[in-house]
Amino acid sequence: MIPRTPHARVVAVAAAVTSGALALAACSSAPETPSTGEATPSTINLLGPEDPATFAPLIEGFEGSHEGYSVEYTQVPFDQLNSTLQQRLGAEDSTIDVYTVDQPRVAQLAAQGYLVDLTDLADEAQEVMSPTMYDVNVIDEQMWAASIWDSTQLMFYNVDALAAAGVEPPSSDPSERWTWEQTVAAAEQVQAAGETEWGLILEQIEYYYQLQPLMASLGGGSGITGEDALTPDITNDAWVEAMTWYGDLFADGLAPRGVGSFETSPIFADGESAFFVGGPWDVGVFSESETNWAVAPMPYFDGGEQVTPTGSWSWGINPASQNQAAALLFLEYATLNPEGNLLSTEATTIIPANAEAAAAYLPQLEELAGDRSAGVADLITYELENTALARPLTVGYVQFEEVMNTAFADIRNGSDPAERLAEATTQLEDAWSQLR
Repeated sequence: MIPRTPHARVVAVAAAVTSGALALAACSSAPETPSTGEATPSTINLLGPEDPATFAPLIEGFEGSHEGYSVEYTQVPFDQLNSTLQQRLGAEDSTIDVYTVDQPRVAQLAAQGYLVDLTDLADEAQEVMSPTMYDVNVIDEQMWAASIWDSTQLMFYNVDALAAAGVEPPSSDPSERWTWEQTVAAAEQVQAAGETEWGLILEQIEYYYQLQPLMASLGGGSGITGEDALTPDITNDAWVEAMTWYGDLFADGLAPRGVGSFETSPIFADGESAFFVGGPWDVGVFSESETNWAVAPMPYFDGGEQVTPTGSWSWGINPASQNQAAALLFLEYATLNPEGNLLSTEATTIIPANAEAAAAYLPQLEELAGDRSAGVADLITYELENTALARPLTVGYVQFEEVMNTAFADIRNGSDPAERLAEATTQLEDAWSQLR
């Protein structure tokens, strides 16, 4: 799973984030990078999971600055995107020019020959993006996609509920970052005082993207090892300890069962949870809430490493496209051009991957919720530069994510962590044996 925004609730507020900043200056068998010099005015077909309104400002900006070009966007439901891409790209469907790539799946798509080699853009991409946002698209020194968005995680807390329960709130300063142990103790105190129904909720409640830092903080690694990155390592002591802590959140009643990922934010917005760990898009969501909230860094385990999730969408070009030069022109505008990249966030609250665009975007994101979102810009900047941990690059990521998300759901619902992780190991070994 990858970060996504609850679009319908943030479009209205997200426009305010970028409206004042639009003065910015503007595997080996896959095809080589097409030359933009060959591009001729044409229609470029873009495919992705976002609401069409999300990319409307970007498309308008591109068409306005590239006479004769137009972009047609096709939305595919989020939970159908990867299967749709496998089917259509495998059939060499030429009606897709540019498409959304879940960053951990870059390796698999490149290995399948479903991405055009963009290595000619590598130097420019390195100049305008963070090392994490560049590296996630590079396999064996070849660049296969370009990052359009980035992400991190923040801990939101209910200011009034903590105060009523006598809990000193966490600081927004990363040097004073709370541990998970501190957070659970505070959550229990607020819940016991009857101030909130729930103590601590994770937005992506059973998805690897948000749970990876738990194991990583304890030194458990990504869960994938081996020279070919196709050997599971999810039964080590750190993984079992992290998953035991995770399962206890639900067993002890601090977090709710029966509520799916991305369905949890309304609970916090309605004032029914003391703490909520979610993405920067929630600044937009919660700006409309009447709850008095503030932001702190995502916690870590006592004595462990301070790590936070990162990553989002990249864009790639379909090798079967008959319009690759024009597709490249659009991809460059959306990712490498700060003006275009900023436009991609005008209708949604998410971080631009382009560093110059992000520098213009983040201060306005902080202003979105007034005093409640104070400190957000500096905190996000710090996390992206110091604690960001990308998901692992492996041709087996699709199988890994599916197996692990199911395992997390089972542990959440009461399965023994050690036994369930051992079962998941067998499932991964079976699935990955076909990829070796």
